[in-house]
Amino acid sequence: MRLGFLLPLASALSAAAIGQSSCVSFDTSKTAFPVVSGGKASPILVGADDWAGVQRAANDFKTDISRVTGKTPQLQNVSTTLTDPFKGVTTPIIIGTLGKSSLIKKIVDQSKIDVSSLTGKWESYVAQQITQPINAYVIIGSDKRGTIYGLYELSEQFGVSPWYWWADVPVVTHNSLFLTGTCQHGPPTIKYRGIFLNDEQPGLQSWAQEKFTNGTGAPFNSKFYGNLFELLLRLKANYLWPGMWQSKIEVYKFAMDDPQNQPLADLYGIVMGTSHQEPMARSTPNEWNIVGHGDWNFTTNAANISNYWTDGVKRAKPYETMYTLGMRGSGDLPLEEETNIALLEKVVDAQRQIFSNVYNTSDVTQIPQLWCLCASKDGMRVPDDVVLLWADDNWGNIRRFPIQNERNRTGGAGVYYHFDYVGDPRNYKWITSTQVSKVYEQMSLAHERGADKVWIVNVGDLKPYELNTEFFISLGYNITRFAPNNLDQYVSKWATREFQLPAKSDEIAAIVANVTRWNARRKPEMLNTTIYSLTDYREADTVLAAWKNTFDRSKAIYDSLPSKTKAAYFELVHHAVSASYINQNTWISAGLNNLYASQARLSTNNLADQVQALFESDYDLEDQYHKLLSGKWNHILDQTHIGYYYWQQPMANTMPAVNRIQARKEALAGAMRISLEGSRGAWPGDNPYQCSLGYNCGPPSLPQLDPFVPKQTRYIDVAAGGPNSFTFTVSSNVPWTKLSLAKGSISPKAPEQRIEVGVDWSKVPSGTSTAAITITGTTTASAKTTVVVYLTVVKTAVPSTFKGFVEGDGGVAIEANHASRNKSANGIQWTLLPGYGKTDSAVTPLPGLGNTKFAVGAGPSLEYDFYTFNSKGGSVTLTSYLAPSLNANGNDRPLAFAVQIDQETPQSVAYVGAAPSGSLPAGWTGLEGPTAVNIIKATTTHKVAPGAHTLKIWMIEPAVVLQRLVIDTGNVRPSYLGPPESIRV
Repeated sequence: MRLGFLLPLASALSAAAIGQSSCVSFDTSKTAFPVVSGGKASPILVGADDWAGVQRAANDFKTDISRVTGKTPQLQNVSTTLTDPFKGVTTPIIIGTLGKSSLIKKIVDQSKIDVSSLTGKWESYVAQQITQPINAYVIIGSDKRGTIYGLYELSEQFGVSPWYWWADVPVVTHNSLFLTGTCQHGPPTIKYRGIFLNDEQPGLQSWAQEKFTNGTGAPFNSKFYGNLFELLLRLKANYLWPGMWQSKIEVYKFAMDDPQNQPLADLYGIVMGTSHQEPMARSTPNEWNIVGHGDWNFTTNAANISNYWTDGVKRAKPYETMYTLGMRGSGDLPLEEETNIALLEKVVDAQRQIFSNVYNTSDVTQIPQLWCLCASKDGMRVPDDVVLLWADDNWGNIRRFPIQNERNRTGGAGVYYHFDYVGDPRNYKWITSTQVSKVYEQMSLAHERGADKVWIVNVGDLKPYELNTEFFISLGYNITRFAPNNLDQYVSKWATREFQLPAKSDEIAAIVANVTRWNARRKPEMLNTTIYSLTDYREADTVLAAWKNTFDRSKAIYDSLPSKTKAAYFELVHHAVSASYINQNTWISAGLNNLYASQARLSTNNLADQVQALFESDYDLEDQYHKLLSGKWNHILDQTHIGYYYWQQPMANTMPAVNRIQARKEALAGAMRISLEGSRGAWPGDNPYQCSLGYNCGPPSLPQLDPFVPKQTRYIDVAAGGPNSFTFTVSSNVPWTKLSLAKGSISPKAPEQRIEVGVDWSKVPSGTSTAAITITGTTTASAKTTVVVYLTVVKTAVPSTFKGFVEGDGGVAIEANHASRNKSANGIQWTLLPGYGKTDSAVTPLPGLGNTKFAVGAGPSLEYDFYTFNSKGGSVTLTSYLAPSLNANGNDRPLAFAVQIDQETPQSVAYVGAAPSGSLPAGWTGLEGPTAVNIIKATTTHKVAPGAHTLKIWMIEPAVVLQRLVIDTGNVRPSYLGPPESIRV
């Protein structure tokens, strides 16, 4: 039996709103408060002196009730100067902010409602029924956003998805609507939670240009931002870095493009910032290139740059702003290295003096400031009140967490994370490729280690990263509601909310998990024709079959949906499934085309046609998206993604190169072509893959079979070598082979047939045996061609008392979550991270507190029982597959674990290259580096004789994420994913 991993307990996720306690009902009761009942809507009251943003959100609340029930409440701005502000009002919903709304003050004073949980708190709210001074339901926030979040939380529970506009999720309608009990939320886990619109050309900008301008204005104007700010607040976000890159029309400048942008953000309640490379609330270099004077060089042009920054701070001062400090070179390049530390300190001192001057204060510590660091600078002075924002490696692996002596800084720390990226070795910004489980693992570590002041994530064009974006913000809003054992449940609840198919929600969650896991194996922009093995382990076939299965399941759901829900499902799920399947099919088909051409197979041409059709269908799918809902999302998927030549996006999608053979000319070796599993060769005749010299110098042989090979057959392909048809027969010289075909026919219209060769093990003698399988082809002219293919089999057996994994096909492959035993130490245990792996799930030690460390052989352990029949000279090679996490525990504590087989001395394995704290190891981001292949392989050698063994994995450091284990006993062949998991008895 598989081990049940210990999982931390977590609060159950509500069905009504993801992750929050429900206080909405659609059925009446004696204790329920009527929002809409008997065709009548309760009025909504908001204090006339409350925040304008609260009054605006109250109007959204009114509209949401109307969307759900068809009844529109009366919304009144109430002045408490009235003798009786509730005169003539029955069962109102009263909205307001503690300390701002005099209406709420009157309610608190007269009702004696307990607001101690709100006083002085950040972004908190309470919603409950009162009876004095009037029977009412009150929604009270500790501050502006607290009130707004309370409203939008209830709207979501009513049936209005945060994505009702941005992903066209239909509103769930009800005739009646009631509020029950108390809903409340204290201060969020992370103080500032936001997104960065980045790499936004050609998709988001071209779309916004068409939808929000007359074709000549700046695309991201206040019309655009009104929609975005509302979405952020509905998601419980509060922070935004606006986009910054050049559009087709002009460069993008948040404050200059539309004078309403800054005041609108403040009215809504969005804290504005600027990206890691844009200091002092200015869009640099875009604004600098228009209003700046001289070079962007603080060494030679400090006065002009300081004046430029001063103007930016003056412009932002009236509004809630988080200022980015520091300075980058033009184009996001580092400053000159020889003066880096001293110059940066000088820059920050100048910036702090600007704050003092503009805000007219000697104490600038209350002005929100951050400094985004890609790598640490030894000896650099950073003001204690400034948030240290640590970037990930651009691929979702956080570079650094606060060390122990940094956790008492008043400014705290944060994380800049990526779902989208432009840079070496390739961009990835077309489609979703980040796993929820990975985000949880990395950001949970950030929270545990004290990086809890600011979380911001690069979401590119925002679409199609909707689910990832919401998960990131939800995690920051209340991380205590999440644990490894409810991540899938979160996605299921999300699916139920968006598509109202509770019976299919788990299925949708599994589909989404497949899309992100398989795209994370290697970003779609980094695929080529030979990533997945075309010959070994049937890897390419298996990958493609899995994609097709997922596509078929998604299409079945899509086809079953009512018309009002189809657009949302297409945008949020089915497009990503379909586009990813087409993309992967294109590359694998092109790889097979190239291989078949070298084998002189007529089906080369069929594959060339297939690649062409797939390439065109990629555009057809994009066009389908753009034509949804009368073109609402036209241009949003303009991003090119096929045919990268270097790191930057191609200017046009380019079909992978394909080959064709002359279909009217027969191959030199004749009409029949024979190719085998495990070989790039083809018989009869020569090609470069049949032996070291490229000649027809060896008999064709299939990979060896034994009773414990997961796939219990090998295949032989019989193919046409030109225009001439032929028939063929298949026979074996031994009785124990099982052939799927005894005869067949090949023609230009049907140019391929596959023979599956199996074994009847009951008829095979012990030890090694060989079968000769003869394929004889006969053309219409009675010309015969014969090819003999050899299959060697080894009949092995394990003792009946053994339980565990058994060597097959030259090795033992084990998914890390399939341990035989899981032993804890000091309350820490290896814990399942569902779906976090290239092929299955992963495990990591939890709790992952940074101060926890074990001596080799003393920590929590995993044990895997396995049995071998062979070894390479008495030794085996163990390859541990690990997520490409960085040495975030500090230079003196690199990520490490220990491996041990049987009673040998455990071997410590530190698998991440050394680098200065916060920097990246050499080769980390190369085309075949850990980020590109999304794995690190750690190899150890062990003395192992044939027989039963136990492999132990010991925890040394936290934050190690183990995915797979492969023991090579002599015949593990190259492949991208590694051998399929071994048989377990």
